[in-house]
Amino acid sequence: MGSSSQAAVLAMLLLISSSTAQASFFDPFNIFRAGDFFGDEPTPPTRSEREETGASADTMGLTKVPPTGDPSKVSQDTIVLPVDTDDDKPDGAWSIVSDNSGVSAMHMAVMRHGRAVMFDTSTTGRSLMRLRQDNCRVDPRAKKPGTADCWAHAVEFDYARGAIRPLKILTDTWCSSGAFDADGNLVQTGGYFDGDKAVSPCSKCDWKEHPRSFADGRWYATQQVLPDGRFIVFGGRRSFSYEFVPKPGLTNHQSIPLPFLRETTDDVENNLYPFVNLLPDGSLFVFANDRGIILDHRAELVIREVPPLLGGARNYPGSAMSALLPLDLRNKLHGADPEPEVIICGGAPKTAFKVGENNTFLPALKDCARINLANPGSRWAVEDMPVGRVMGDMLILPTGDLLILSGAARGCSGWGFARQPVLTPLLYTPHAPMGTRFRPLVASTIARVYHSTAALLPDATVLVAGGNTNAAYNFSGVDFPTEVRVERFAPPYLDRALAANRPVIDALSMPGDGMRYGARFAFRFTTPVEPVVEADVKVTMYAPPFTTHGYSMNQRLLVLSMSLFVANGLGYAVTVDAPGKPELAPPGFYLLFVVAKDVPSAAAWVKIQ
Repeated sequence: MGSSSQAAVLAMLLLISSSTAQASFFDPFNIFRAGDFFGDEPTPPTRSEREETGASADTMGLTKVPPTGDPSKVSQDTIVLPVDTDDDKPDGAWSIVSDNSGVSAMHMAVMRHGRAVMFDTSTTGRSLMRLRQDNCRVDPRAKKPGTADCWAHAVEFDYARGAIRPLKILTDTWCSSGAFDADGNLVQTGGYFDGDKAVSPCSKCDWKEHPRSFADGRWYATQQVLPDGRFIVFGGRRSFSYEFVPKPGLTNHQSIPLPFLRETTDDVENNLYPFVNLLPDGSLFVFANDRGIILDHRAELVIREVPPLLGGARNYPGSAMSALLPLDLRNKLHGADPEPEVIICGGAPKTAFKVGENNTFLPALKDCARINLANPGSRWAVEDMPVGRVMGDMLILPTGDLLILSGAARGCSGWGFARQPVLTPLLYTPHAPMGTRFRPLVASTIARVYHSTAALLPDATVLVAGGNTNAAYNFSGVDFPTEVRVERFAPPYLDRALAANRPVIDALSMPGDGMRYGARFAFRFTTPVEPVVEADVKVTMYAPPFTTHGYSMNQRLLVLSMSLFVANGLGYAVTVDAPGKPELAPPGFYLLFVVAKDVPSAAAWVKIQ
C-alpha cells in the first residue's frame, strides 16, 4: 500500500470512527483475515458427548481433548538454547499441572483464594468445558435467533489441585483487559462485539456484566490502576482516547482524546495493548508502537515525550514484552522516590503482519532496551537477547529478576502469523553488568505462541497456560493445535539444594488489618536448616497482574525498607516500612515474600490501604 493510498484509508477511517454502527462493518485496518471471526454456531452438547464423560443433560464438565495427530514440520521447527552446564547453577524445572483446562487461557489472573481465572472468547465457538444446559447463554451472533451456547469460555482453575469450575460469561471477552480493585476483585473491561464497552467485576469469580459502560469501544486496550483505586483504560482498536472505568451500572458519555494514540497507529496498527505504567510521582508512562510519553492524567496533559525506541514495532501485533523494573524503597533519604526504569524486549518489524499475509515470517527483534524515566535526558540503553522473541511473556520474580518465556522467533501476533516457537526461558538479572544479564534455563516441550499466558503464583512458581493460533478450537490438521495443557515452571531458586533452607513466613504473625501507607509492618519468619543474617534478607511485595497477549498489566514489585531485624536461632522478627503513598503501591492485595540468600518464601497475601 503506497503512502497516498494509506492516507486515503486513514482519512476514511477518521471520518467514520465516531460512528459505532458504521465501524461495525467498515474495517480498513482489519488485521484479521476475512471469515476468521466466527467458527461454527455453538450448539448444546450431544448425547454422545455427554455419554463420553458420563455426564447427564443437567451436568457440567470437561470433554475429552481430541487426538492431535502427527506433528507437522512447522511445529517441529522450534528454538531451544543450550543451558550452561559448567556453572553448576540450577536451571529450573517444568511439570504438567493439568492436561485439560477446559478453555485455552487467552487471559489469566491469579486470585487470592487459591484460584486462577482463565478465559478466552466466545468467538471461537466450542471449548472443552460444558455449562449446565439450564445455564447456557444465548449467542447474539448466531444465524438462528435464540441459539444456545452451552460451552464455557471462562474457568476458575485451582492451581494446586488442577480442579476446574466453569464460569459463564455473556458478552464477548475477546482481547480484553483487566485489573484488581482495592478489595482484590478482578475487574475485566472491554472485548469484542457486545463486549467492547463492557465492564465486568468478578469477585468469587462469577461475572456481573455491564455491557454499556464505556463511551468508546475497548478492544485490545490496556487497563491501569490509579493511586485513588480507580481504573483508567487506554486505547483499543480505532479508539484514540482514554477514559476512567465508571462505577457499576453507570455509563461514560464521552472519552478523553489522546492524539498520541492516533499518531502511533500505522496500517496494521502496531500500537494496540499499549504499555502503561504508574510512576512514583503519580504520572503515567504510556508507550505505543515505538514511542512513549509521560502523561498527567489528572490535568489531561502530556508532560513530555520519551525518545523513540527505533528498530520496529513493540505493541500488538508487533507484541514485545515490557515491565516496570522493581522499585527499591531501601535507603531512600528524606522519602525520595525511587527512580522508575522501564524495560522493553523483542517485538517485530513494522511490516511483519503485512508480509505474514503472504506467508513470509520475518525474524523477531532481539533488542532489549531500558530507560530511566526520572531523568528527562535519559536515552534507551540497548542490548541483545540470545534470540529474537515476539509474543513472549515477561514476569517479575520475587527476587527482582525477570523471567522471559514463551513466544516465537519469527512473525508476529495473529492467527497463523508466527513460526519457530522459542521453548527456552531466559532469566534476566537487571543489576548484572550489561552482556551478562541473560541466562537460558531448561526448555519446555510445549510451544506457547499466540494467545498464551503466564502468571507468578504465591508459591513463587510460574503458571503457564494457553496458546491458540487458530480461529476455533482445532486439535488436528494444523501446525499448532489449540493448547489446553497447563504447566508449572519452578525457577532455579526452587532447586532442591537451595530450597532446603527456604524461609517460611509465620502466617499467624501477620497483622490482621494489613499495611497502612507510611506505617511499620511487623511479622515473623523462620528458616528450616541454617540461620541467616540481616544482610541475607530482603522483603518484596508483588502486585498480581492481569496477563494477556504477552503483557502483564499492573505488574510491579517493590523492595521494602527493613527497619528492624531480630534473630533468635532459626526464627526472625522483622519490621518493614510500608510504601509511603499509593503512587508507589495502589491500594489492594499484594503477595509479600521474604527472600533469604536469593531464595523466596511462599508468599502471604497482604492488603495495603
